[in-house]
Amino acid sequence: MLRHYDTYYRAHELVVSAAGSLKHADIVARVLSALGRSGWNLADASAPAARRAVDGVAVADTPRSRVITRPLEQAVVALATPGLRATDERRHVMSVLSSCLGGGMSSRLFQEIREKRGLAYSVYAFASSYADAGMFGMAAGTSPSNAKLVAELLRDELVALAQSGITEDERLRTIGNLSGSSALALESMETRMMRLGRSELTTGEYVDREEGLARLARVSTDDVQALARHLVNSPLSAVVVGAVKDDIVDGVVAAGNISA
Repeated sequence: MLRHYDTYYRAHELVVSAAGSLKHADIVARVLSALGRSGWNLADASAPAARRAVDGVAVADTPRSRVITRPLEQAVVALATPGLRATDERRHVMSVLSSCLGGGMSSRLFQEIREKRGLAYSVYAFASSYADAGMFGMAAGTSPSNAKLVAELLRDELVALAQSGITEDERLRTIGNLSGSSALALESMETRMMRLGRSELTTGEYVDREEGLARLARVSTDDVQALARHLVNSPLSAVVVGAVKDDIVDGVVAAGNISA
């Protein structure tokens, strides 16, 4: 472990992020002092490493499935497809899509799978973005006997979004929710610190709150539908964990490439 640390944790690849009532020069001095006492080779810091290349990253090009059998009372079902890189201009569209589909009690997944059918207590959508790759997914916890049905419903709600889009009311409500939660989150210095560090590592662009909210407000219903179409025509993979049969998702990921 120490060899791994010494080999890969280098000063020229380190990003230090800080937020709050502080002075830049003081932070720099404190960091250099602490790293020096810890044995870091600070000479490496004279030439910062370039950001990771964003081209040539291989992602899954065919639907995949995996069933992990466990003697559990509940089964966890997850569907996922390649998403967007952190540098993709559609990342704000992804935020709206993910929130509208599975971001809260008013979301489509929550309303259809939990409220209407009573098949799951927890159901949601998620999106992760990195410098060179991204992922979009949906997940739910349900009884093993309902796992296949829930997997089909997760897929079908995404397909419905691609085919029919979202309403203007959904767009406005979702953007309002995202704008409010973003403003509240930025009252935390820890959130600001993490946001600065992530921006430096992935894009090199720092977008302030006002510009971020403006980009979010520009997302249209057509933008969301176009991205949903892109997602349903990408390889859709599935993972199920629980007391289920190995063929539980047969026919679900086989429909991963869907014309919408």
